[in-house]
Amino acid sequence: MRKRDYRKKQIGNRQLAPETQMMGYGYDPMLSEGSLKPPIFQTSTFAFSSAEEGKGFFEIAYGKREAAQGEEPGLIYSRINNPNLEIVENRLTLWDNAEMALVFSSGMAAITTSMMAYLRPGDVIVHSEPIYGGTEYLIRNILPEYGIKSVGYLAGTGEDTLSPTLEKAAKLGRVSVIYGETPANPTNQLLDLDLMARCAAAHGETHGHRPVTMVDNTFLGPLWQQPGRHGIDITLYSLTKYVGGHSDLVAGGAIGSYEILNPVKGFRTIFGTQSDAHTSWLLMRSLETLKVRMERAAENARIVAEFLREHPKIKTVNYLGFLEPGSPLKDIFDRQCTSAGSTFTFDVIGGEAAAFAVLNSLQVIKLAVSLGGTESLMEAPYSMTHSDVPDDVKDRLNITPATLRVSVGIEHADDLVADLAQALG
Repeated sequence: MRKRDYRKKQIGNRQLAPETQMMGYGYDPMLSEGSLKPPIFQTSTFAFSSAEEGKGFFEIAYGKREAAQGEEPGLIYSRINNPNLEIVENRLTLWDNAEMALVFSSGMAAITTSMMAYLRPGDVIVHSEPIYGGTEYLIRNILPEYGIKSVGYLAGTGEDTLSPTLEKAAKLGRVSVIYGETPANPTNQLLDLDLMARCAAAHGETHGHRPVTMVDNTFLGPLWQQPGRHGIDITLYSLTKYVGGHSDLVAGGAIGSYEILNPVKGFRTIFGTQSDAHTSWLLMRSLETLKVRMERAAENARIVAEFLREHPKIKTVNYLGFLEPGSPLKDIFDRQCTSAGSTFTFDVIGGEAAAFAVLNSLQVIKLAVSLGGTESLMEAPYSMTHSDVPDDVKDRLNITPATLRVSVGIEHADDLVADLAQALG
């Protein structure tokens, strides 16, 4: 029988596109009775063929020796590795052309595990503002309990803000992590990823310790933006959102180099924050349709945003497709993004009462948090996803009671416009 290359990336001189590789990369059907799709390996532990084999597996898993040329890490226990987990991690590297991916039980598990792998008592984390409410709570309320300080800087600003912020933070302790979220949740403000990488390198040269850069890429990734291509060390995801894409699972991801992610993987093994086999299988299913779903949602979002921009009851629409040509943010967008995506915010004239009236009148769009699913969702960040962010911080970051966040799905765009028209009416 012809030996199959189950990690094939090209045919002759042609490099296969990620959406093609999603249909089979990292899986050989002949290893599973010819099953076209990977079975769900619903097992907690794996049998060894010999004691010597088990010893060798543990040596590699716990870093006691490097794997030999062509040697695959053996299966031990599903907290350490599982076939479903390994296959989906292989496929997650493809869009970013990264060396390694790790999948977690949630987006917050990915963020927390990655941060804890690199932060120590007395360290400082520099982070952009605004960020997702759960991440903001972790940085503001939990990390200080472990002696870790934080300094924020405003998304959408340049080197004249980030460099002084890093110097300010260095006076408080060792700056170990620069964390960002772009586009920012929920305002859609952008970070200059190349600038973040340059500032991290410059800080390392000046202070003798280069901070690890981490970016939450949930809103646009992995199709429309790849932070790793701009020098970012760890790209983070709530895989619950676009990658999962069906509002039926919770998972997170971290993507980067072997060198940077190996400490994170070690922490994941001990913390037990890995994804389970069934969720990993669901993610594999979703990755096969990721591109067509994100393309359709992005086109729908453009139509919805254009409708809202012209509506007399809408004050502002924070849609990336409306960035002013020649502006600094449009320059960032053109350099690092290939689409405006399908999640954005808009402000309703009339404050919270008017915004709630819209939410309560929806008939097609669902009133729910989360984003990136096949169905369209809408929520009020001020009182929902960002409710635990102090009100004065939300006010400073222009997140108001009149702000609504919409995640546009793959329904017919005309139906979504009709729903918004009647709700605004």
